[in-house]
Amino acid sequence: MITLQFLLTAFVVVIAPGTGVIYTLALGLGQGRRAAIWAALGCTFGIVPHLAAATLGLAAILHTSALLFNVVKFAGVAYLLYLAWQALKSGGALAVSETKTTESGWHIARRGALINILNPKLSIFFLALLPPFLSGTASSATLEMSVMGLVFMAMTFAVFVLYGSFAAAARRWILGSERAMAWLNRSFAVIFTALAGRLALERA
Repeated sequence: MITLQFLLTAFVVVIAPGTGVIYTLALGLGQGRRAAIWAALGCTFGIVPHLAAATLGLAAILHTSALLFNVVKFAGVAYLLYLAWQALKSGGALAVSETKTTESGWHIARRGALINILNPKLSIFFLALLPPFLSGTASSATLEMSVMGLVFMAMTFAVFVLYGSFAAAARRWILGSERAMAWLNRSFAVIFTALAGRLALERA
């Protein structure tokens, strides 16, 4: 069940830069290490519904229902475009500036969770990722997938915290340059817009 092959596969998936990583980096640069940890926590818990769907077989229903898939997908697209605006907007939640924005951890985590919850491809992804590592015993399949899911979540949180901590450490090096801050904000906006575009083109 928890084999070296599974751990290596999960690690490669987790370290690959995606929406959650970009969000955590933006919070680390914009608000510091505390905010990055909350962002990592939110992104991690945003995985729970998709793991549950994969474990219970609901991901197959999402995959076959074009209407349901598109409803979740376009809600995710709209949310990513909103995050792009927050990166560009002066004083926005994702904007990097000399004035350190102070947000409650709950708000930061909630945004991170929504990023993953509103990505329907995650359920289908876990439905494809976990079964190959099952032992083949039908009676323990649900338990095995749950354990692998928890390991994947723990790995996600740890890696995201490292990403966020690195960004928070780099924050003090960019605060003295308005040009660098403007470049970062535009870059985050472009990345979130590109991610929204990619999600919009996804098919069930």
